[in-house]
Amino acid sequence: MFEIANYVLQGAGQVTPALVDRVLRSLPMWKVEFAQINAPQFPHLVNQLEFLADAVEDVAEGAYKELPYHAFAAAVFAITYAHRKTDIIPDFVSGHLGRADDSSIVRAVLILHEKPFAKYAEAQGFNWDKITDKP
Repeated sequence: MFEIANYVLQGAGQVTPALVDRVLRSLPMWKVEFAQINAPQFPHLVNQLEFLADAVEDVAEGAYKELPYHAFAAAVFAITYAHRKTDIIPDFVSGHLGRADDSSIVRAVLILHEKPFAKYAEAQGFNWDKITDKP
């Protein structure tokens, strides 16, 4: 987990306002793409990606102002990473293993920034336990 957490922190550090603008323009299409992910080995991935996409959208548009920037940047990195087709493990790898890295990145973001994202979830009426993997 340490290496993935460092990778997330490095990626989040590369988030710029220009990248956020590009992500916001693409977000409607990405949300549709995320909803179509078929990865039964990672049953929470779709909900987690949709949650992070909503958080990015709400913060960038000023609808939610309490999320710290480092959590926002990590969310931008995670959804950008998940959108890429060629990443550490390409998404087309058979057996849905191509989503293992996406799931790991998303989970690392949620774990690293659990408190601010739990607060966002509560403020928006999301069930945090359904977003995370808690029963």
